[in-house]
Amino acid sequence: MLSIEWTAQSGWAAPRITPYQNLSLDPATCVFHYGFECFEGMKAYRSTVKGKPSIRMFRPHSNMRRLSRSSVRIALPAFSIEEMTKCLATFVNLEQKFIPDKRGYSLYLRPTMIGTQKTLGVGQPKSALLFVIASPVGPYYPTGFKAVSLEATSRYIRAWPGGVGDMKLGGNYAPCILPQLDAASRGFHQNLWLFGVEGYVTEVGTMNLFTAWITPEGKKEIVTAPLDGTILEGITRDCILALAREHLTKEGWEVNERKFTVGEMAKAADEGRLVEAFGSGTAAVVSPIRRIAWDGGIGGTPRDIMIPLQEGKEAGVLAERLWKWMEERQYGDVESDWRLFFPHPL
Repeated sequence: MLSIEWTAQSGWAAPRITPYQNLSLDPATCVFHYGFECFEGMKAYRSTVKGKPSIRMFRPHSNMRRLSRSSVRIALPAFSIEEMTKCLATFVNLEQKFIPDKRGYSLYLRPTMIGTQKTLGVGQPKSALLFVIASPVGPYYPTGFKAVSLEATSRYIRAWPGGVGDMKLGGNYAPCILPQLDAASRGFHQNLWLFGVEGYVTEVGTMNLFTAWITPEGKKEIVTAPLDGTILEGITRDCILALAREHLTKEGWEVNERKFTVGEMAKAADEGRLVEAFGSGTAAVVSPIRRIAWDGGIGGTPRDIMIPLQEGKEAGVLAERLWKWMEERQYGDVESDWRLFFPHPL
């Protein structure tokens, strides 16, 4: 594991890479009482490019930039994006034997920042720890895509304007588990988080949501919620937007970041204009959606929104293509400035 300590008096200490081990923390440590914790999720990949072995991290600077923003939002220290990325690269290079040599597999990296001051007083921590652990992981869908069913409810709210829904804090995840279990008890895979009496679509589970439809004006549109402070600024989301704008606008698709409602999705489904819907995130990359059960909003009538899929298919054409374009860049089939390349893998 990689560890870097910080104190208000001395700043950042020298990074250390040590064997994986337990942390020793006083029971009064502020992370246990006041939620001073944020984290990231990212991956390193092994592949063969032009006959040569290759190791790469995918958009590490973006992850480190988001981690630093999350840290500052909860009064923990910022850090140099470039220097932290170098630390990650050194760690991955040292641990590269744990990166699986198989398509669809990777080394998952979990950078985490916690406040470590021993105090029950509420205030800015005077000490912190930034550490990174890692584990090999396999494909999210080992036997191919499996379209999911969602429950859209007005009962629970994930985030709100002026809050911290756009930060990757542990405190944003624990409150979402009970609603997820509640939905799972009725056979749903995840929640579709809505906001306001209008039923604005925000996120799906822990992923960003994309909808493809034909607008009432007859235009082909791929739409996702804007970065208004209520959703996480997903790095996979950003990749999907860039890839869609690079490839799909040539086919007549408009790619927009704007507010839209679950009611608009229901109307599009009723009128035969709904084309696809899918989530995006680090783990699955793309997660196709088959069905949304919506409670109808406050005082509304519960109903299902069915997303059309071809018979025998678990994903739409757009989701499949976007996933393929992402994988090509993650494994080096298509070179891009999204990767940090290791020139001499073992």
